[in-house]
Amino acid sequence: MGEKMSSGEEFKYHYKYPHPSVTTDCVIFGFDGKQLKILLVQRGREPYKGRWAFPGGFLNIDESAEEGALRELREETGLQTACVRQFHTFSALNRDPRERIITIAYYALVKWQEVKGADDAAEAKWFTLHEVPVLAFDHDLMLDMALKALRRQLYFEFVGWEPLSENFTLKELQYLYEEIGGEKFGECSLVTE
Repeated sequence: MGEKMSSGEEFKYHYKYPHPSVTTDCVIFGFDGKQLKILLVQRGREPYKGRWAFPGGFLNIDESAEEGALRELREETGLQTACVRQFHTFSALNRDPRERIITIAYYALVKWQEVKGADDAAEAKWFTLHEVPVLAFDHDLMLDMALKALRRQLYFEFVGWEPLSENFTLKELQYLYEEIGGEKFGECSLVTE
């Protein structure tokens, strides 16, 4: 960073042109052994007070986007995870009514665990994919894109063991793949009961 000049002068290399704010959002998929769930927080502040959204917030000046995403996730839900993947940058002009905001979005697959709303989140709660309410901002689009990213990961990389548990069974793996892929294996089941 450049040095601050005397009152009224600009920072060295500081631009006087308008620029957007940057936020991060976390789309967290949780697996309870049978169902894939999505972690949402109920907004405690305007805009969209009372509506559900993904954990996230403004990036601090002294942190990377991933650090900011993990900090916001921790602050708003109590969830600790170190394995998030960036999947998209959302930059539509009017995506936030407050000002021009660009968000860097991350997703993760974790073992389901208890969460609690804190900071500016009134509540934190897991929803099945069939229960997700209408979301604040452009988070409906964000969910759709995160699910597509998770499905791509499912088809091109092995998904399952590491983020979930040491005792992950083949039946749980089948349920996970069916939930993410949106299709039942049926007769071609990986394992029998």
